Amino acid sequence: MDRRIFLKSSAALAALGSLALRGANKPVRSHQKAFMYSTLNSPTSKTLSVLQKFQLLRDARFAGVEVMSAMDQKEVLAARDATGLAIPSVIIATHWTHPLTSPNPTMRETGLNGLKQGLRDAKAYGASSVLFVPGIVSKEISYADAYARATSEIAKAVPLAEELGVAIAIENVWNKFLLSPLEAAAFVDSFKSKAVRWHFDVGNVVDTGWPDQWVRILGPRIAKIHIKEFSRKLRDTTGPRTGFNVDLLTGDSDWPAVMAALDAVGYSGWLIAEQYRVPDMTDAAWLSHLSTKMDQIIAS
Repeated sequence: MDRRIFLKSSAALAALGSLALRGANKPVRSHQKAFMYSTLNSPTSKTLSVLQKFQLLRDARFAGVEVMSAMDQKEVLAARDATGLAIPSVIIATHWTHPLTSPNPTMRETGLNGLKQGLRDAKAYGASSVLFVPGIVSKEISYADAYARATSEIAKAVPLAEELGVAIAIENVWNKFLLSPLEAAAFVDSFKSKAVRWHFDVGNVVDTGWPDQWVRILGPRIAKIHIKEFSRKLRDTTGPRTGFNVDLLTGDSDWPAVMAALDAVGYSGWLIAEQYRVPDMTDAAWLSHLSTKMDQIIAS
């Protein structure tokens, strides 16, 4: 063989080998995709039954659905069993209307009972955690009071959570409370129970921080992940909440960094979509689009 041809062939083979090695070293991820039930709320989907909505999700290649507490258990279970969708998480229906940080004891009691009902719903559905917003801080509700009330009230639900084997997973939302990952981790740890964990929403922290940093600090405290995009450019040009009005992989959530951080902390659990809907798509088309985008995130 001509020496020049041999050298070129050898270089090409080496390059292919390097690419193959990089591909071999890329993590093989086992995350399953789920969808937040309450966000399937178009004029068309609002007329559908629980079963019909579950069927739409199954057809779009979702493996699970995150339902609300206080739904009709029989209807939810029938839809679950008919479609084969798992229910990994239940959202507490009362945490905004009856926050545990309220100065009103009756309101706090209703909120606590709502949390306990959600834990029982989760057990019935086979869910391993409930998504819970621990309260809000406002001009009328001081940060110190909110922390004390939330800690006290959640502690009352911990024995039930431990008994049922369902985690209370605190979510980071725009509630002016638990604003840093270090504080979030300390809050979870203060209960000294594996029944209190964290439900991490990626898009919700992009406004003030970097999601991958939260992931690395929260680590094994993470029970579930919400998939959501956020654009700082939209925030700066048209207002804070408009930052969410962007398609997956077109904002600033930095999914490769997030997925690398999840790999680093050993999280291989559910990824649950709570994402802005692309306009002018049918329910089926949107869900299929979203499912494909999540596949791309998992592979990033």
